[in-house]
Amino acid sequence: MTREDAEDCLLEAGAAQDGEFPLLEAAIACAIHEDPTRDPQAARDLAAMGVERLTERLKRESAEEALAEAMAGDLRLHGDLFSHDDPENADVISVSLRRKGLAASLGVYYLHAARRCSLTVQGVDFPGHFLLRIETEEGPLALDPFSEGRVVLPSELTRRALHAGLTPNVADRLDRLMAPVSDRAVLMRLQNTIYARASAMRDFDRAERAALRRALLDPNDHRPWLDVAAAREGQGALAGALEALARATTLDGGAALTARAQRERVRLRLN
Repeated sequence: MTREDAEDCLLEAGAAQDGEFPLLEAAIACAIHEDPTRDPQAARDLAAMGVERLTERLKRESAEEALAEAMAGDLRLHGDLFSHDDPENADVISVSLRRKGLAASLGVYYLHAARRCSLTVQGVDFPGHFLLRIETEEGPLALDPFSEGRVVLPSELTRRALHAGLTPNVADRLDRLMAPVSDRAVLMRLQNTIYARASAMRDFDRAERAALRRALLDPNDHRPWLDVAAAREGQGALAGALEALARATTLDGGAALTARAQRERVRLRLN
């Protein structure tokens, strides 16, 4: 698969309805878009193994136990505690080879296996740390894919929310803390992480690729194009930055003021 093939795949995923979003294949396309020299089969093989192991464990274990044991025990997936900012942690192909990564990239494998086994599991856009929500007979539970899929108790969720800066009246609202998000949002969060870290390191090439992937995955959102423009400006590609700002303005009239101001500033630099 070439980088252009990956962009076509992401365009197709971006056009899909949320209930039909191809999470695993879109995540693989993101990884290939970043580095087209690799074989994606390792990621597909690991995902298939996860489905196989979860299917077996569900015959004798509860849903939350089976999911955690299949992913963390059998597949040995866990969070990278020692090199958390390594770009490979956000890449599902690298995760399949290293068996470690960020919570959201690990969560892709959890979600894929759970869906194939008819479990109701969704991502949770928790502040500062991605989590999973699994529906059980006793009610919803929060799982942490970074910490081997362990259950996160309500008191711990509140503590984490307070630590992340949420106000006490919000931190006590479990319905809000565990609000599920779409699979598209899971992958967007991962690309946002890549963009933020690359921008902080002034790696504007990588930042542009991550922002472009967000634009393809959510074609109705103007904000990724603003980030594409910023990354291109960081590279000195001012004409490309103007093109991206024009896309942002076209997509959302509410973005027009911000995009127009940025566009005028870039145009002055270009002239």
